[in-house]
Amino acid sequence: MNMPARMLRLLSLLQGRREWTGGELADRLGVTDRTVRRDIERLRELGYPVAGTTGTAGGYRLSSGTDLPPLLLEDDEAVAVAVGLRTAAGVAGIDESAVRALAKLEQVLPDRLRRRIRAVGTAIARISLGGGPVSDPAALGVLAAACRDREMVRFTHRGVERKVEPRNLVTAFRQWYLLAFDPSRQDWRTFRLDRIGMPVPIGLRFPARELPEEPAAFVARALASAPYRFTATALVRAPADVVEARLMVALPGKVEPVSARTCRVHLRANTIEPIAADLLLVAADYTLDASGGVREALAAVAGKLTGTRPDPPGAPGSR
Repeated sequence: MNMPARMLRLLSLLQGRREWTGGELADRLGVTDRTVRRDIERLRELGYPVAGTTGTAGGYRLSSGTDLPPLLLEDDEAVAVAVGLRTAAGVAGIDESAVRALAKLEQVLPDRLRRRIRAVGTAIARISLGGGPVSDPAALGVLAAACRDREMVRFTHRGVERKVEPRNLVTAFRQWYLLAFDPSRQDWRTFRLDRIGMPVPIGLRFPARELPEEPAAFVARALASAPYRFTATALVRAPADVVEARLMVALPGKVEPVSARTCRVHLRANTIEPIAADLLLVAADYTLDASGGVREALAAVAGKLTGTRPDPPGAPGSR
């Protein structure tokens, strides 16, 4: 491998992982430790902020600087980034940033990749629901880096300062969630990004922790068990798999089989409209077990749908 190609490969390695030892880089490049040190100095002369790290073996990492250096991507990485940017162009709050970044990326892509990405973009159809939560690109970037580097962050959540070990960012039902381990509670927690203050890395590393299940499944289960303002249960005269397929959002445990022809649907929401929508979507006869407050709220929704209002207590025609 000639020197220019080796320098590019070294830069790609430094960008792909937070920290490398000199020996690891030498093995990857097929050179001596001394050659690695010389190449590191060349990168520094070119303006790349390569910092030395302390430790038993010592090492190198590409730290942040005042300028954004060129980023080297493999072919499959470039395609993945471009497709991700096309998808992110529909996320409130980062849509304009995604479009600008995509334009810059496509401008420098070789023809073979540009054709692949445009083919994927043509095949993708997206429906924008609108009215979703606005995502802060800066917060997403900080949390994504903290998840990658296993670095603790602090932020305020509903007025309370939290210090957590970020694990994953999860999108669910038009919301962004942070899945993190909270040392003060010795348990995993989920945080909606639109409910936390700007996260700040605090420079403390933490060891990898094993999740009890896959991140998306964990967040879905946490959402299903969270407290909600309105709750009800419907005994539906239809098979569980049929009902589950009809519902727009079927969190774990929401649909419970009772028999081959009946199931129980657990309804939970902070507003009454999603519960009313689910009852319509089951498209089958059901028996509702709900409090008087839930029934009154459902009656109000029905009145809106029909353009009428339910009779107030004691009005003519009421019982």
